[in-house]
Amino acid sequence: MSFLDRLPERYRVILCDVWGCIHDGMRLYPGAARRLRQWHEQGRSIVLVSNAPRPASTVEAHLLRLGLHRTDWDYVVTSGETGIAALKGFAAPVGFLGTASDRADLEHSGIRIAGDGAFDQLACVGLDRYRRHSEEYRSELQQLAERGVVMHCLNPDRVVIHGGVEVPCAGALADLYEELGGQVEWYGKPFPPIYHHALGLVGDPPAGAVLAIGDSLATDVLGAARMGFDCVFVSGGIHRGEPFPDDFAAENALGDWRPVAILDSLQ
Repeated sequence: MSFLDRLPERYRVILCDVWGCIHDGMRLYPGAARRLRQWHEQGRSIVLVSNAPRPASTVEAHLLRLGLHRTDWDYVVTSGETGIAALKGFAAPVGFLGTASDRADLEHSGIRIAGDGAFDQLACVGLDRYRRHSEEYRSELQQLAERGVVMHCLNPDRVVIHGGVEVPCAGALADLYEELGGQVEWYGKPFPPIYHHALGLVGDPPAGAVLAIGDSLATDVLGAARMGFDCVFVSGGIHRGEPFPDDFAAENALGDWRPVAILDSLQ
């Protein structure tokens, strides 16, 4: 019997990652929908917390297309929404890195994208369709860093698994930008604002009433630990085949913290 089958009553709020726990970008993972419905039937609040660099409505539409029902969750919170809110505060148009559909999402949300190189803020949503490795952006990012352009990273994830294939994300570009001396503003997990927003939607419960679930050590697990949440590490996502690192707590100054459970999936 899985830890999730005997989930303690004290966990009244579930903060669950999306990509890597519920789906792989193309299909739902076996048992994920059943697990969400089980938690709802138990009266728990379910907030899907995603580092997707786009509005929650876009993520919700994708979940519905994959086969979930709208009653399978209470709220979706994304890093994209947090970043979009910040970008709206700038009077001038901003630069952009990402795909055409990413750009359309931002523009639909009211973000003005610069048509030339005259910008001092940059929205980094991800890699484009043609350059699929972060090193291909080094020269461009070096020039932007030298100009003092501030990068706003709307997705702190470094990689996701898309249909079984590892795909780099905006976080990989942001890491390179910082390496080159550029300034990065990060949105999403593991940073506190996205958690505060998520908990505010469900009445600001105490940390002891919250269970966080995720597959990324650098975002989901680290964010949960820093917030004082119990955490289930889903080992079948981006770290598939790897054991939970014994030095994780020591490397991140977390004392003797460990996940309450390590599971291959939500099944």
